[in-house]
Amino acid sequence: VIPSAESFGATLVGGTPVVVEEAAAAAAAGGADADVNPTFSADDGTDQDSSERQDYLVHRQPLLYDALLRSEMLGENIDPAARHSIHSGVGMSNYSTAHHGTGPLSPFRERSNNLRFVSPHHAAAMAMNAPITHDYEGGGLRRESEHQSIVGSFNLSPVSSMGRQRTPRFTDRIKRKIAKVPTKVLDAPSLQDDFYLNLVDWSSTNVLAVGLGSCVYLWSAATSKVTQLCDLSQTEDVVTSVAWSEGGRHLAVGSSRGEVQLWDASTQKLVRTMGGHSARIGALSWKQSSSGGSPAAGNNSLLASGSRDRLIHLRDPRSDSPYEMRLCAHKQEVCGLKWSFDERSMLASGGNDNKLLVWDIKKHTSPVHSFGEHTAAVKAITWSPHQHGLLASGGGTADRCIRFWNCLTGHGINCIDTGSQVCNLAWSKNCNEIVSTHGYSLNQIVVWKYPSMQKIATLTGHTYRVLYLAVSPDGSTIVTGAGDETLRFWQVFPGPQKENKAGGLLFPAGMPGSVIR
Repeated sequence: VIPSAESFGATLVGGTPVVVEEAAAAAAAGGADADVNPTFSADDGTDQDSSERQDYLVHRQPLLYDALLRSEMLGENIDPAARHSIHSGVGMSNYSTAHHGTGPLSPFRERSNNLRFVSPHHAAAMAMNAPITHDYEGGGLRRESEHQSIVGSFNLSPVSSMGRQRTPRFTDRIKRKIAKVPTKVLDAPSLQDDFYLNLVDWSSTNVLAVGLGSCVYLWSAATSKVTQLCDLSQTEDVVTSVAWSEGGRHLAVGSSRGEVQLWDASTQKLVRTMGGHSARIGALSWKQSSSGGSPAAGNNSLLASGSRDRLIHLRDPRSDSPYEMRLCAHKQEVCGLKWSFDERSMLASGGNDNKLLVWDIKKHTSPVHSFGEHTAAVKAITWSPHQHGLLASGGGTADRCIRFWNCLTGHGINCIDTGSQVCNLAWSKNCNEIVSTHGYSLNQIVVWKYPSMQKIATLTGHTYRVLYLAVSPDGSTIVTGAGDETLRFWQVFPGPQKENKAGGLLFPAGMPGSVIR
């Protein structure tokens, strides 16, 4: 317990300890005037006239006042006994311990000050005890804290330069908070628990398409209105994949019979049916056009379809032919397809043969890159909208890894073992982060920071494999679907920033990502 201020020859004025005039005068005189006899008021009110106590008041009291002032105002923790011993060579540790104690309210105990001030005088004193190290730049020997005696004395870092083992109480950046619970949960009866299907997609007009059994339903995120678009039960068919066109007007529906139906969502009418496959179509992907319109607008949008028959068909909805090009390289079912953002002719495909293939349809009908490092089916595929030629892929239960590829050179970049089946991957267009959904055995959703691949958030809630994933038009929200027949909406990414419509030098208008090679 700290003795009262009066016990050290001080009086309290407005809550601040003030040294009595006699002691202050004696301290200023340096003990030269022998007639000055400052008094020491003990706790019991009696006067102490011993020469030891007089010497203490003359030499010790200014140091005590200085320590109290610095401790309260600057957060500096200085033991006056230790400081006095540095200047005079006389130790007073025994006397200080007897009167100060080591109670929890002692000003000499470590405090939780986050911004610490160390005076140059104190830093120089502490530097006397610093270890001597070699100075490789200037030659010779120097003390470790010598170069920090001035600059380091005024350091405002939460990590003290004098105490390197102290952990900071605040991080350099404030982490973005991601809600651990979904913002909305929708029932999705008859949502299939099949790893090789793709039954959920979110359009640019903010409409969610979901394949449930033999039907396709549309859910408007703006009005929460649900509309049944089509029913394939009359032909004893089942929906196996859905994909919105770039403009959000047309929806492609893949079926178990190997057909692709093109529907006009605004009029809810079937535009055409395209055949060509002999087995179910588990993957669909629209090629992004330069104009960003729908197929009816007369642009060059292409639809890629991958099937269990191991083939990939490229279709032009305006053509009378069921497909324009056939790509054949996979040995088993094609379960993942994704067009590149910036290279319009680059297509990535994943299959149950554990292969990830990259195609350039303008130059070759065979893959330009074939990556075989995965040890399980490759369904999860996503291109980076921030870096040219960067591709990410995820493997199934026997693989559990997320791998990154440089498609300009054809080499692998990095590999992360997630510990569970990777079902889907999506790259945020608003920040350099990736979200992955997982199946056996964790059934979770993970948000990663790229390129460090540190986990930002881990979300749980689904009781079955999280097989389906789609991202909202603004890029801030994702929707996940699982065999537990629920759709869950999560706010995981920051919203879009205000964009300069005129474009810039590094990011011209119409360019979704950087072109730095």
